[in-house]
Amino acid sequence: MSHVRTGAERLAGDPDLLRGGRIGLVTNPTGVLPDLTPTATALLAAGVPLTTLFGPEHGIRGTAQAGFSEDSGQDPATGLPVLNTYGRHGAALDALVASSGVDTLVFDIADVGTRFYTFVWTMHDLMASAARLGLRFAVLDRPNPLGGTRAEGPLLDPSCASFVGRAAIPIRHGLTMGELALLFNESIGADLTVITAEGWRRRMRFAATGLPWIMPSVNMPTPETALAYPGTGLFEGTTASEGRGTTRPFELVGAPWLDGRFAVELNRLGLPGVRFRDTWFTPAYDKHAGTAVHGVQLHVHDPEAFRPVLTGVSMLHLFRSQHPGEFVWTAADLTGTDTRSGRHFVDLLWGSTSLRDRLDAGEDPRDLCPSPCHPESWLNGGKLLYP
Repeated sequence: MSHVRTGAERLAGDPDLLRGGRIGLVTNPTGVLPDLTPTATALLAAGVPLTTLFGPEHGIRGTAQAGFSEDSGQDPATGLPVLNTYGRHGAALDALVASSGVDTLVFDIADVGTRFYTFVWTMHDLMASAARLGLRFAVLDRPNPLGGTRAEGPLLDPSCASFVGRAAIPIRHGLTMGELALLFNESIGADLTVITAEGWRRRMRFAATGLPWIMPSVNMPTPETALAYPGTGLFEGTTASEGRGTTRPFELVGAPWLDGRFAVELNRLGLPGVRFRDTWFTPAYDKHAGTAVHGVQLHVHDPEAFRPVLTGVSMLHLFRSQHPGEFVWTAADLTGTDTRSGRHFVDLLWGSTSLRDRLDAGEDPRDLCPSPCHPESWLNGGKLLYP
């Protein structure tokens, strides 16, 4: 089976695609070639002058849980120094990057296609640092695992900007990292190069790319997880479990007080492309660790019809309607992404207060979820790299 040639594979085969100088590679376990050779190893073998590796949330090896990273140190595979970028922004991030002495930052991390996944904003913040420091920035592009023909959810309101959303893009954005970099660069102004992924088409689902799925983080084990995440990820802003600590995170949702009406009523909604199974699970860690949780498992039977954002909002509405006394929003500072009092994490995830306001008022918020649109509709003339 043929496969999409990622930007990393293209650069490893032709180092002249990137201008010289000391190179710093921003990467994690997803930074591999199709034969599973780590990008750092492949680039060194090709003669690319890598001098430093930079790690995002979860760490360069991917061992840390959400909201954490790994310590800076040395990469045992390449012997290169590793610098941890997570938790640094602005001047602190500039100082970290400047300390490495690199001339160019190269970004090779797979995204999952959802605004509130932090790798997007690691790229954004490092691009801004590169612009301030006068460094070059390159993105080794990869396919969007959710495809590139659909966008869902609201644009981010600037009042809810944080490390789970710094720019006005939808929850399911429909772009590749390279396309996002071009969009962000309209305001950042970095010396940017995007090495595109050859052979990718927007209509492709991940299985059609011929590329291996590498877990981007400990709670993103499969492409099916990534498909559910733009909707059920909203449960991270509540005291309900979004399935962390199980083998099906973001496909399992529940709480110890939930009853069997939840699955029945969800199925009565007739949400497109998905059915719900009543189930119990016991998270090994995170919310309700060690406690039996009653909930549902999402079974997506038609990925093309499935609307994850509408599904997640519908689940939140029904969850809160059935159990208003037990349902609680969590504060933003619990995530480590924001410490200002009065902020709710769901507002940062949703991109405004509108979802929480509607639910707290007892209103049905599903009209906040218009039909999916092509990314061209929200880009307003922005550049798409792939047909």
